[in-house]
Amino acid sequence: MRHGGDLISYKKYYEGELIDFSSNINPLGFPEGLEKELINSLSHMTSYPDIKYRCLKSSISKYLNCDMENVVVGNGAVDIIDNFTQIYPRIIVILPSFSEYEERALIHNKEVIRLKYKEDFTIDLDSIEKVVNHKALLVLGNPNNPTGLRIERETLIKLYEIVKQKEGYLLLDEAFYEFCPVDYDSIEIFKKDSYKNIGIIRAATKFFGLPGIRLGYACVSKDIKEKYEKVELPWSVNALADRVGRYIFKCKDYIKKSQDYMERERNFLLGRLAKIQGIRPYPTHSNYILIKLLKWKEDYVFEFFLKRGLIIRKCSSFNGLDNTYIRVAIKDRNSNIKLIETFKELEEII
Repeated sequence: MRHGGDLISYKKYYEGELIDFSSNINPLGFPEGLEKELINSLSHMTSYPDIKYRCLKSSISKYLNCDMENVVVGNGAVDIIDNFTQIYPRIIVILPSFSEYEERALIHNKEVIRLKYKEDFTIDLDSIEKVVNHKALLVLGNPNNPTGLRIERETLIKLYEIVKQKEGYLLLDEAFYEFCPVDYDSIEIFKKDSYKNIGIIRAATKFFGLPGIRLGYACVSKDIKEKYEKVELPWSVNALADRVGRYIFKCKDYIKKSQDYMERERNFLLGRLAKIQGIRPYPTHSNYILIKLLKWKEDYVFEFFLKRGLIIRKCSSFNGLDNTYIRVAIKDRNSNIKLIETFKELEEII
């Protein structure tokens, strides 16, 4: 299972509704009023969307607080990642990470350099400095998937200086940005450099609860934008996603409510999981938790949870992790309690 969210494959193994802890989507759902907005926009489906996405990019630029000329869009964050891997001949990934960083590079026959995170899943600046050059694209999750950790502000600035000095390019995948504690904003940090040698990707998929819409967007320098637009597909964002992007970024109350909710549930779930024997939950800044299994393998635990109506994410599919890791999403309180109770059942087997 390379990606989460595949409930159809497992429905036959459980009578009842499955709770999906394998997919990291905002448990509050999409913003109120969006359904009506989409219904009212159906008449636009008979026309091509604006090929330059001027209204959409204007909405994104206001939300990100960057210049409209710095915005690119795509069919989800992975579409933008795919386009960037076409621009650079050398792709650097740090493992474990989202599998598509490496997969997209291999599909485009690019040289792939694989580094590893430290044991605590923080980055090793020295190892990166040795391999970055003017041909290199360094792709990093911030926060990273599956570890959930965000790069510390000072470390990120040091990393950027290394990449800029080596004339490489740093691409930050911040698809889970809004779930993180409010400490720094990469777009604000690198604005003074006009985003030279850095691109910052975000998406409507996770935080806004819209995985089916497929809307990704990024803030980049104007010179890289020109290169990007030469490889992107025309009309990569469909008309529905275009309309969604003009609506959701205005939903300030929804954004604040979701962030407050996630902060509470993250602390609640981490605190409860830390008390269970046989597992080691890692700290996270996002809406998912990586867990080390101390007594079992992932297949056994997956089947154990599936029999009780819960789908978790096995992590051996992440290059850099073995079969003693799982990942769980942070969901609504009732679902989180059921997850904890199931772990307590598992604990009794020790």
